[in-house]
Amino acid sequence: MGTREKIETVLTRARARTDGLTDCVDAAELVAQHSPLMSPLVWDLAHIGNQEELWLVRDVGGLEPIRHDIDELYDAFKHSRNTRPSLPLLDPDEARKYVRTVRDKTWNILDSSTFRGRRLEENGFAFGMIAQHEQQHAETMLATHQLRSGAAVLTAENAPRVGAAIAEDEVVIPVGEFTMGTSDDPWALDNERPAHPVNVPAFVIDAAPVTNGRYFEFIDDGGYRRPELWSERGWAHRLEVGLEAPQFWEHDGCGTWWRRKFGVVEPLHFQEPVLHVCFFEAEAFARWDGKRLPTEGEWEKAARWDPFTGRSRRYPWGDDEPDKSLANLGQRHLGPAVVGAYPSGASPLGVHQLIGDVWEWTSSSFTPYPGFAAFPYREYSEVFYGGDYRVLRGGSFGTDPVACRSTFRNWDHPIRRQIFCGFRCARDLPGVDR
Repeated sequence: MGTREKIETVLTRARARTDGLTDCVDAAELVAQHSPLMSPLVWDLAHIGNQEELWLVRDVGGLEPIRHDIDELYDAFKHSRNTRPSLPLLDPDEARKYVRTVRDKTWNILDSSTFRGRRLEENGFAFGMIAQHEQQHAETMLATHQLRSGAAVLTAENAPRVGAAIAEDEVVIPVGEFTMGTSDDPWALDNERPAHPVNVPAFVIDAAPVTNGRYFEFIDDGGYRRPELWSERGWAHRLEVGLEAPQFWEHDGCGTWWRRKFGVVEPLHFQEPVLHVCFFEAEAFARWDGKRLPTEGEWEKAARWDPFTGRSRRYPWGDDEPDKSLANLGQRHLGPAVVGAYPSGASPLGVHQLIGDVWEWTSSSFTPYPGFAAFPYREYSEVFYGGDYRVLRGGSFGTDPVACRSTFRNWDHPIRRQIFCGFRCARDLPGVDR
């Protein structure tokens, strides 16, 4: 697939998803704020269009502004999410008209683009950046739908409920250097760059994400009542907000746990990866299990390093783009699949479901790689470095393939759990000096 065709495909797919997430509810639901952690859906919709106008219409295309008057309203750094409902936002009809107008101009700009010249335009980077941005907001909007009080109005296939047997519960990742990050992926974002060697001591990592069933054992063993399992900050947070179980789990008082998924209450499926746990919960579980969370470098080595060739691959299975046989991505399903559901997507050493299903917490803070350079603007990554953020890796069932690869870095506050986040554990090998 050529660059132009690829751009047409990813932009069209992103807009179809945006339309689906905003056309499925009425205007009242679009303008409502369903959680102070999230924007009204209509803000996300117009923000998507505004970013496309700023970067593709005005910058790449060199055209006059379409709606210069709304730039400040949709600047994510000027207005926190909990204040956005009070802004004079475009109403749903105005927002839809605006994003359509912007997209029409984008198609004209794409027709005349040579994908050469400035770094922003080389290999269609600006178009790829905007497709990734729209899909990232689509995943955010999907999380907003999960927080809505109403029942699901989204459509999707059922996630696989049967998985292949996984040979081992844990996988040993040998000691050695591997290449972390990338310098040659044309659409990689600045925080994924540059490629650099990292020496990782031998360690053991779970072959699959932690499941609901295993997490239930943690709860049943008093995991939320044992401060020795929690960090000092984690225990204080648990007490402050009353954590007792993953978000959206419901107890019927008779010993059975249920889960609310997009407004529908269903039995808890014990073989699915646990979902909607914060970093502190993941950290406490790992300590209960005699393990720890993997570092970001360990996670990426498990996902990318090929012991047979010694090179780092784009995905666990190789360099081919993901498809429905390899990973649970793209909102094809409205939840994670059971462990073992994608054996073809496993890494060469047998680590499963590193891409898709759930974002995985790592123990690492969000920091720049050696040689980092902000591009194309500081506010994408640089301003977040050094803050109270933990890195998540791998993507979820709600992540589109254009915004998911083994080098892709997500980050959030350690208390957050409205995102589609889970985890897997790691541990040191006895006798290995770290």
